[in-house]
Amino acid sequence: MYLKKRSMSANCSDHIKIVEVGPRDGLQNEKTIVPAKVKIDFIDKLSETGLTVIESTSFVSPKWIPQFADSKEVFGQINKVDYVSYPVLVPNMQGLQTALKVGVKEIAVFGAASESFSRKNINCSIEESLDRFRLVCTAAKENDIKIRGYVSCVVGCPYEGRIEPKAVAKVAKTMVDMGCYEISLGDTIGVGTPGSMNSMLKAVLQEIPASQLAIHCHDTYGQALANILTAIQNGIQTVDASVAGLGGCPYAKGASGNIATEDVVYMLKGMGIKTGVSLAKLVKVGMWISKTLNRTVQSKAGIALANKSCDVCTEKVDLQ
Repeated sequence: MYLKKRSMSANCSDHIKIVEVGPRDGLQNEKTIVPAKVKIDFIDKLSETGLTVIESTSFVSPKWIPQFADSKEVFGQINKVDYVSYPVLVPNMQGLQTALKVGVKEIAVFGAASESFSRKNINCSIEESLDRFRLVCTAAKENDIKIRGYVSCVVGCPYEGRIEPKAVAKVAKTMVDMGCYEISLGDTIGVGTPGSMNSMLKAVLQEIPASQLAIHCHDTYGQALANILTAIQNGIQTVDASVAGLGGCPYAKGASGNIATEDVVYMLKGMGIKTGVSLAKLVKVGMWISKTLNRTVQSKAGIALANKSCDVCTEKVDLQ
């Protein structure tokens, strides 16, 4: 058993790793195809903020996600900073082979804790999806490629409702056993609360140490920051977020986007927790990509800090 009987506050780390998912999860459902140059510029700008992980693209069939028809071009032309990892989503062996050809060093695979969501999303059962990913993971390890795993619908599903924590723990443990170094637990439709998040985490922590877990929250009911706080109080040290709150779930009607990276960094700074990310630079990137996509910035901290100094971060955001 990995769960230790300590107070929740005692489990907080003094440093949280931010995994920026905007270029992949944030852009995948944009109705208008985003030009490759914009994606490349977007990733390059994010690389200058202090982020150490930027999920860059997805090697999927353009038939299913047209937005990533240019994945090879984008990955090949981004300015790769030495200390930054640029993982890509790989759903199958074909995607992995393409990724290997362009020099990808880290991939991500997706599973789900909901049987219905798995069938609707990737047209197969949970077990069938895990069998597919097992082949991908085996081949990735043979090529010294790092593997990150995602588990969707960890507290709720748009088709099944509440998800049992033990179901999440089972899928997450299976993915770790396949070779995933880290599992990102996703509240895909943003229905979680600190109570349901805590119950789920307790179950998963029985199987996997906190050091191998991440949290990925959507903000449909305005609970994302509270859920992230609950996660880090349980010892989680990695948080997924999307600059300017880009993204959403196409399989969950009405579900809003990911939590904004700016809001997460602002909260953590206020708690004295280091991220290594410049909030001022992050806000500037969020404003830029939102203007480029003709979207409204979804980051509350980003909007508030855009034209004034921040007493917490002592950084001035210059939008010129």
